[in-house]
Amino acid sequence: MAITAQEVNKLRQMTGAGMMDCKKALVESDGDFDKAIEILRKKGQKVSEKRADRETSEGSVFIQTNDEGNAAVLIALGCETDFVAKNQDFQDLGNEILKVAFEARPDNVDELKNLKIGALTVGEKVTELVGKIGEKIDIVAYEVLEGESVIPYIHAGSKLGVLVALKGTNGIDVADAGKDVAMQIAAMRPVAVDKDGVDPVVIEREMNIGREQARAEGKPEQMIDKIAEGKLNKFFKENTLLNQAFVKDNSLTVSKYLDSVNKGMTVESFKRVSVSQ
Repeated sequence: MAITAQEVNKLRQMTGAGMMDCKKALVESDGDFDKAIEILRKKGQKVSEKRADRETSEGSVFIQTNDEGNAAVLIALGCETDFVAKNQDFQDLGNEILKVAFEARPDNVDELKNLKIGALTVGEKVTELVGKIGEKIDIVAYEVLEGESVIPYIHAGSKLGVLVALKGTNGIDVADAGKDVAMQIAAMRPVAVDKDGVDPVVIEREMNIGREQARAEGKPEQMIDKIAEGKLNKFFKENTLLNQAFVKDNSLTVSKYLDSVNKGMTVESFKRVSVSQ
């Protein structure tokens, strides 16, 4: 199939790989971007996986926690331009939606859009603002997190938000430690708390990529699986939160950092949402 320059450039922006490599990968994958990314990785290309934050171009994240500090709600309201994201009407709507979401705790975005703000549903309020501003606006994320101690974090610019639930806190103030971990999540984009939380599909994908890379390097067939397992362990170390090097002190993992703050304290779960490219 014919691959356009725009498609090549899109894959390049998604991965950081070279233009010709991107074009070849798209041709080989018949234009399937996910397959093209796997092809690039199997051929040893360094891929910067920033695709998760490309759902919307602009917007704001809004977070509310309860007084007990054991539950929080996050919504992300997306729009087309930064100018609109800073508009007071946009910000007011985001806070109104957050309030009803916090009170009702719906199961998903569709249910959230059917909740009422005054005489109108949330969905109707969004449509009303679209008509007023003349730009696409939508609820692009809605998350609820509960746990022993839930710490919120909104990154500068309000385009990225994190909720992290800590357990084993023993009733002490863990706000600073929680913020440190939330900032880690914001910066390092872990895919799970630890390796047990990684999707089996992702594990199999990483093993296949490791095997292909080992074969491409000319390694003996009897060593292929062992080499792939080594690459998988490296993936776990770099991409699961508790095993990542702690950004503020690379001599510690996040797990060891939390244990140093309070013996046995760890992360139960987290949510990371971004509306920015």
